[in-house]
Amino acid sequence: MLLYIASRTLSEFSYQIATVAVGWQIYALTGSAFYLGLAGLVQFIPSALFVFVAGHAADRYDRRRIVQLCELTQGLAAGYLAMRLLAGTLTAPEIFAALGVFGLAGAFESPASSALLPSVVPEGMLQRATALSTGAWQIASIGGPAVGGLVYALAPGAPFVLMAAMSLIASVLSGAIRIERVAAARHESLDDVFAGLRFVRSNPAILGTISLDLFAVLLGGATALLPIYAKDILQAGPWALGVMRAAPAVGALVMTAAIARHPIMRRAGLRMFQAVIAFGLATIVFALSRNVWLSIIALAAMGAADTISVVVRVALVQLATPDAMRGRVGAVNFLFINASNQLGEFESGMAAALLGAMPAAVLGGVGTIAIALLWMKLFPVLREVDRLE
Repeated sequence: MLLYIASRTLSEFSYQIATVAVGWQIYALTGSAFYLGLAGLVQFIPSALFVFVAGHAADRYDRRRIVQLCELTQGLAAGYLAMRLLAGTLTAPEIFAALGVFGLAGAFESPASSALLPSVVPEGMLQRATALSTGAWQIASIGGPAVGGLVYALAPGAPFVLMAAMSLIASVLSGAIRIERVAAARHESLDDVFAGLRFVRSNPAILGTISLDLFAVLLGGATALLPIYAKDILQAGPWALGVMRAAPAVGALVMTAAIARHPIMRRAGLRMFQAVIAFGLATIVFALSRNVWLSIIALAAMGAADTISVVVRVALVQLATPDAMRGRVGAVNFLFINASNQLGEFESGMAAALLGAMPAAVLGGVGTIAIALLWMKLFPVLREVDRLE
């Protein structure tokens, strides 16, 4: 399990470093905000196109080898960017091509990595392992951009060298992962590529939890408005933007530690709904706040509430899914998460343009609460889920 967490942490750390370095490098080469937005789209398109094939692969082939190959591919792509940049010949099209490779590798890595987790933890430890894995991701989310920015200031090519090294080390660690419970042999045919989607549709608990996350994040994407809040509403400057961006991850990390020590033992489904409602209430507090420290506390509360929801959702989906289907169901989950994040930012931006930042953020918080209450009515089986082990 430690090898799994170490590999996942290094892989995510390298990705977070890349997001900072790539953004700065694209803007340095093009001076265009449009190209900055295009960077996200270039990564999302391969995910959308290949995610179901990736889920099928995760259920048919050795998941460790898939994760290892994806991390190796990302490391080689980062190494190529580093060499071209150090030589002074790197171009924007080359960066976008590398981003496409990152997106494609991520589309295959995420379902395989998610499906691998239950096989590498001892019996009865899935919830704690999920919390630790989530915590590792949050540490990477906090530290990765900071390290990327610092290293970029020292030398523009250094972040890509660091990303390449981390990805290659993660690949080695993935290959050394030991399986605690060997699954039955998987011999799915290509006709079963979309079986994960059919399985999710036929299972109310899984459909409810994945769709709840989709719509809650879609409506509650107030973090996309942080630059507006830092500059125009709170009038606190760039330092506040940096602290506010880190606040949700800090809150999530604290909650991760709490769940790892004191797992949710009973009424897990209800706790998930309560966490989503708490997320919506914290969003409203943030939206109405005129004090920077209250805003930071609200954002940390949002991260903590979201962590409860994530831990319950991940554990519930893994436990309710047969091992032979975990890769394909994980692919559906990955697609929903990517769509909610991308579309959530778009929705928040459009709403802010039409209504103003504060009304848009308030509306997002209210909408999140409404979705949670509606889903409690539509998916009673999800509300009644008790234990996660």
